[in-house]
Amino acid sequence: MKGKYSLPPSRESRSGSRGKRRKTNLILNLLIGLVILLIIIVSSVIFFGGSNNENTAGKANDKKDNQIQENESSSDDQSEIDNNNTDSDAQETAQTNIESEDQDSSDDTTNNSPEKQDPAPANEEDAVVTDGGEGDNVKKTIENSSWKPIGTSQAGEHTSVYDADSVDWAEMLQAISYATGISQDNMTVWFLGNNGHNKSVGTISSKDQQEKYRVYIEWVDGQGWKPTKVEEVDKVN
Repeated sequence: MKGKYSLPPSRESRSGSRGKRRKTNLILNLLIGLVILLIIIVSSVIFFGGSNNENTAGKANDKKDNQIQENESSSDDQSEIDNNNTDSDAQETAQTNIESEDQDSSDDTTNNSPEKQDPAPANEEDAVVTDGGEGDNVKKTIENSSWKPIGTSQAGEHTSVYDADSVDWAEMLQAISYATGISQDNMTVWFLGNNGHNKSVGTISSKDQQEKYRVYIEWVDGQGWKPTKVEEVDKVN
């Protein structure tokens, strides 16, 4: 009787070895796949996580830089405002000092200038009136010992000035008005000129020419112009 047929022992061993190798290869392949997957995952985390951190850090740095720039701009603006305020205060202080100095200078000038006072009215009783005079045109001559210098705002050595805009001219007209009684706003000046050292003579009339005079005046140092003689004339020339 024949027994069952079976593979030779060597053939069974080879078949088992191939099966084991397949299992081993499968396991190795799975392990290798897991390792590769882990590498991919870790690389992704590192790459994308680093980018996010960099972006976050960059945004934070940008925000910080913007804040610094804003603070510097605010500081510069405040400094400019403070400088402007300082300049304005300095200008106001300088202007105040200038005005104060001008006021002090004006006060000093006023204090140092001779005080001008209107002369006392002449006493008509002291007047000496003479018919006629040195010329045919003279109706009468008047001299009065009570005439006084009219005062002056001028100081220092005097020099007669025949300029209608000068202080000397204005004071000469005051002396003529004082001697004749004709106010300057009712006066027409026909002539005013030199009559010797510190002496002048003027021909004036009222605006309606009802009164016409030739007036002689002389300068008194520190006291101003003083009338010395008045001639009433028939006509002005």
